Amino acid sequence: MASDLILALNSGSSSLKITLFARREECQDDHGVDLLLTSSLSNISAPPAKFTFKTFSGSKQVDKSEEVDSVNDHATAFAHFLDCLENDAGLDRRRIVYICHRVVHGGDYAEPVIIDQESYEKIEHLSDLAPLHNGAALSVIHACIEKLPSAKSIAYFDTIFHRPIPIHIASCAINQSIAGPKGLKKYGFHGLSYAFILRAVSKFLKQPPENLNLIVLHLGSGASACAIKHGRSLDTSMGLTPLNGLPGATRSGAIDPSLIFHYTNRAGRITHDPSFAAHVGVTEAEDILNRKSGWKSLTGTTDFGEISKNAELDNPDPSIASRNPNRLAFDLFLDRILNYVGSYHLKLQGQVDALVFAGGIGERGTELRQMIADKVQCLGYESLDKDLNANVAKSSEDVVPISTCGTHVDVDGEARKKRILVCHTDEQFEMANNCALNTSRW
Repeated sequence: MASDLILALNSGSSSLKITLFARREECQDDHGVDLLLTSSLSNISAPPAKFTFKTFSGSKQVDKSEEVDSVNDHATAFAHFLDCLENDAGLDRRRIVYICHRVVHGGDYAEPVIIDQESYEKIEHLSDLAPLHNGAALSVIHACIEKLPSAKSIAYFDTIFHRPIPIHIASCAINQSIAGPKGLKKYGFHGLSYAFILRAVSKFLKQPPENLNLIVLHLGSGASACAIKHGRSLDTSMGLTPLNGLPGATRSGAIDPSLIFHYTNRAGRITHDPSFAAHVGVTEAEDILNRKSGWKSLTGTTDFGEISKNAELDNPDPSIASRNPNRLAFDLFLDRILNYVGSYHLKLQGQVDALVFAGGIGERGTELRQMIADKVQCLGYESLDKDLNANVAKSSEDVVPISTCGTHVDVDGEARKKRILVCHTDEQFEMANNCALNTSRW
């Protein structure tokens, strides 16, 4: 029996994405794995869970989508997947050698780590800094150790990609004798996605990563921006936790730190009168800003596609936002994105090879991409090709160009084309491919 399979898991607060790969005997173009199947579970915390399972190669062809009443947490979700793996796809779970887990917050870990008792406890300690994700990842890690004892679990951290961020960008203007020992600094997230995007764009532009300057927008229910200089993270919008930066489906994004105290006081207005103050603990504040904010708090839905459809985008009158909450959410998100694009363009001194969209909204948000592209024309980007922009979803390529051709800009005698691209990012592939290419693991 061949032991050559790599399982890649991506845990959300109420979801689980699963991809199974087979390691190639001979790797080509830094491509070390072949896709066998994908699976997903959503609504885990609010049964019935929605379950999908689709094979792409192998002896049995399976494509199923169903509701499952027996799934009520990440452990039962993973157990249901394993049952389908063996009973429907006919694959022996003992062939799985490695399980790659996306773990959002890795603190100061500089590379992926094999899960043992020590690393498990460290990740557990960091859960407070990524409450929507780290806890879910730990639940799945525990289930994997129990159900697949012969396979090794590896934690892949989103924070690793951003370790090159300079100290003056990562630091906060607070007492460093307190901040340092507590690790209070910018860590950044979506690093696995940014690593995939950098490699994919490098291949598309036929340039080594160290030659590239990019502004990347990973836009989804969790959203962030990243400035990449010479193939390394220079700055990113998320900070100590994923809460900072761009707003998301249920996250507030960056706000005035004092706002939470006025938001929760008993006066019904802004006041510094201590008699109206409410005691707001860290846990309560994080719950409000992580789970009860974002565009869901504005519109009642987490579906940005629905928001875009109902935002009256054909009407240029910005005052619509005062009566249409969908337009308010859309315009607010657009405004915050532009803040980071403009800032990062300055930090890269205008030497940008591409503005790259990724993530669920980045890949499907035709109107949002168009509006951002219109705004960045003043920075030297050409307009979008409307047909290319409208047909991104139809492309199977990792990188899809959507601008006409870009503008030639002389920078130190070097011609740069300012392109606009969309990247179909794949965090599961990034983990599994890294695992397959690491010869020390085989």
